[in-house]
Amino acid sequence: MQELRPGLWTWTAAHPEWTEAEGGPEGWDRAVRSYAYDSGDCLVLFDPQSPPSLVEGLIEAQDVAVLLTMHWHARSAAECVTRFGATVHTARAGLEQTTSKIGGEATPYDPGDVLPGGVEARPTDYAEEAIFWIPAHGALVVGDTLLGTEGHGVRMQSEQWLAQGATLESVRESLKPLTELPVELLLLTHGDPVVDDAHGQLCAVLEG
Repeated sequence: MQELRPGLWTWTAAHPEWTEAEGGPEGWDRAVRSYAYDSGDCLVLFDPQSPPSLVEGLIEAQDVAVLLTMHWHARSAAECVTRFGATVHTARAGLEQTTSKIGGEATPYDPGDVLPGGVEARPTDYAEEAIFWIPAHGALVVGDTLLGTEGHGVRMQSEQWLAQGATLESVRESLKPLTELPVELLLLTHGDPVVDDAHGQLCAVLEG
């Protein structure tokens, strides 16, 4: 587990459902990335996959919340409920799918809601997906709309991932309000976190 800043960590783990057919230039890597944020009274886990034992040392007496960018990233949410007593938060439009995947209850959120740890849910072009804004770190946590590719920086999601009715341009337009934020970190769940010129890279990829 890597500390990005005091109170902000990241780790990678192999996704158990990954197959070679899902890889390649337009796909995603088997190793997916998760994040942990200590807000002072709550430990927030973003799209956690196989949380390492070091996470247990961060909990102490804090509440633990799992924030899902989308129901497809339920990953190890059910494990976090069992291990840490976590609450799971998911987009309202994906609530049914999330509860089915984790086999338990989840708390729905809507775009614009302030979630545990003071994290804000920002809208995307998809009702089922949000991008999380962590004001304390100037950080955006991104699910599938933006990805990192080794040696190629940040890119838009593949066209084959687009929901019915969506286009790459409509996704870009939905994300452009994010460029008005003082972004210092771009925390991708597919790819490495962007810690240098994150705001510049965000603007560049959204300009097309």
